[in-house]
Amino acid sequence: MFIPQIDSLERLLSTVERLGFLPFFADEVPGFSIEEHCPAALWFAPDRDGPWAWKGPAARSGRCVYGKFFGGRAGYVSLAWLPDFANFRRNGYDFDARFDEGLAQYKDRDVYAIIRENGRILSKRLKQLCNYSKDGNKGFETVITRLQMQTYVTAADFVYMRDKYGKPYGWGMAEYATPEQVMGTDFRAHVYDREPEESYERILAHLQDLFPETERKTLETFLG
Repeated sequence: MFIPQIDSLERLLSTVERLGFLPFFADEVPGFSIEEHCPAALWFAPDRDGPWAWKGPAARSGRCVYGKFFGGRAGYVSLAWLPDFANFRRNGYDFDARFDEGLAQYKDRDVYAIIRENGRILSKRLKQLCNYSKDGNKGFETVITRLQMQTYVTAADFVYMRDKYGKPYGWGMAEYATPEQVMGTDFRAHVYDREPEESYERILAHLQDLFPETERKTLETFLG
């Protein structure tokens, strides 16, 4: 599979849409990441945006979602493939049904409930409302990563501190939301159209078409 050099936000978005899935960092499938196709000079360029700065605009674009979807590491999923991906990762359960079946932890429920009730919410505020602090709850990153891996939560945007000249700096603070809040009616209407196993096989067949030289077992490991 030929993947062009990813040297702009538009090239990133078009690549995500063409492939359907795009991890941020190198993984089990050789050549299947932004890290392997974005010029090294762009990662921390002082005079132009690079892959770190593209996260927020890409998440806001409505063309894909961003989150820790691949082995607990970040990446993108296109709008076209998101319903099948979420259906497979959720195993057909919306969050309430998962919790009622005893398949979700109380900490996950509490964090998810705050996100769902508040809409888009900054990670700092989310931690405050869920009492993740020095003397409070522990393990926030584990919980928020698990919710992203299960596709109940996505990073909808990143908010940056600004210097006295109004220029953004730092890594950016994640703003979390549910895919239902980010993608709206189309996603909600189609996320559970198929059996989870069918969604999984569709994704696997798609990846096999993209990477025919990669063993099925490797692709299964990548999908998790």
